[in-house]
Amino acid sequence: MSVSIVRLELGSFESLPHHTRRCVFWEVEPTTNGESYESEFDKEAWISGLLLEWGACGQVAIESTTNSVIGTAFYAPPNRVPRSQHFPTSPVSHDAVLLTSIRTEPGHEEVATILLDAVVGDLIRRGVRAVESFGLVRNGAGGAEFGSTLGATPSGSSETGGAVAGGGLADLDFWTDEEIIEVAREILEDSQADLCTTCMIDASFLKNSGFDVVSSHHRFPRFRLELDQGLGWKFEVESALEKLVVMAEIDLIGRQRTAVPVGSGRGRVSAKRSPQPEGPRKCKCP
Repeated sequence: MSVSIVRLELGSFESLPHHTRRCVFWEVEPTTNGESYESEFDKEAWISGLLLEWGACGQVAIESTTNSVIGTAFYAPPNRVPRSQHFPTSPVSHDAVLLTSIRTEPGHEEVATILLDAVVGDLIRRGVRAVESFGLVRNGAGGAEFGSTLGATPSGSSETGGAVAGGGLADLDFWTDEEIIEVAREILEDSQADLCTTCMIDASFLKNSGFDVVSSHHRFPRFRLELDQGLGWKFEVESALEKLVVMAEIDLIGRQRTAVPVGSGRGRVSAKRSPQPEGPRKCKCP
């Protein structure tokens, strides 16, 4: 399978997968009236506004043989992502761009890493200092690893039988996505009740990709990747190597132009054929 990564353009909006085209979980202000977060018009308007005012905000993975989209990644300044203000680990740092989602079609999960590399490469070239993202701790990912349970009583307290050492809950790793949504209703504002787990990035993926936890939470930790560290070293090395190659080519061309080819210029005269110094000519008289 051959995969190509391209920047998202407004003209390719219609080729995006159905859920990606319609879900505006990140892109619109949360509501409290139970409305679903689906609006193809609002999603297209959000992308269009960012492309005009800020630049590229998405990377698209295309399967070359079928020319179909198998993955997408979206990112934007935090002030253009209304949902980013409503997590218990908000706000996003002022110097960072927010990576909102990396979503792949079933059977193409390995493309997520390629999409992340494309996002990082684009942001490095644009001089962005860091990228942050809200992770979602899913089933079996180890909730206690990313922070203690919100509101849990201290370890050893007789007021709760669910608390364990470190402030976590014994069964966190076995919660379903539906149970996560129920927790969101309790620990987040009412506007966060309609959580779209499909449009959130796994906390374990972010951790394994070099991100660091900067705000702990047992379900919604916030991660950060410094773009002069981590994945950024690859682009710095590639850039340095490209410069060295160019400099070497220029130096080689310069040497070729200034070098004197063998056999050119003032020829060397063989010793056998070297002319003798001319003395006074003798006149041969009859």
